[in-house]
Amino acid sequence: MAARPKYARVLLKLSGEALGRGAGEGVDLDVVRPIAGEIGEVASRGVQVAVVIGGGNLIRGNVLTKAGMTPARADNMGMLATIINGLALYDALS
Repeated sequence: MAARPKYARVLLKLSGEALGRGAGEGVDLDVVRPIAGEIGEVASRGVQVAVVIGGGNLIRGNVLTKAGMTPARADNMGMLATIINGLALYDALS
């Protein structure tokens, strides 16, 4: 009989860079799939898992701002990078 999990809910914060092989390397599905597998394993034990994910593997808003882009536009691009990473993780979880 499996032991009851200590926590009913957990929050996992993933850096966008955790989804690639290095800084600025984008999304590597060979990296994403094992992460999704571990999340799925925890969820299969009855634990509710919330994931907060970054987008720094695709875009660094502060770098764009320093290069002359308006901060709002750089932030918008960072949010889109976060969505891209979320979609990659969602696909791997599915």
